[in-house]
Amino acid sequence: MSKLPSVSSDKIVKSLLNVGFNYASIKGKGSHTALLREGLHGEKFLVIIPKRNPIPKGTLISIIKQSGYSRDEFITLLE
Repeated sequence: MSKLPSVSSDKIVKSLLNVGFNYASIKGKGSHTALLREGLHGEKFLVIIPKRNPIPKGTLISIIKQSGYSRDEFITLLE
């Protein structure tokens, strides 16, 4: 298992948009961004990202779970 990087919310949003996420119609509330993607079998993945630099480790773990990617896949997306 790879070590979690220190990463900003802007980098996470940019990386997720590059792999098929789109801005959710709710757009996020206040200082949060909401992204949505549909999986291969119709499942929906809604990711809520607070605008922070850097994102706290616990929050990053939650974002990874919400995205539907494994920890290592997600870290690869950020590179």
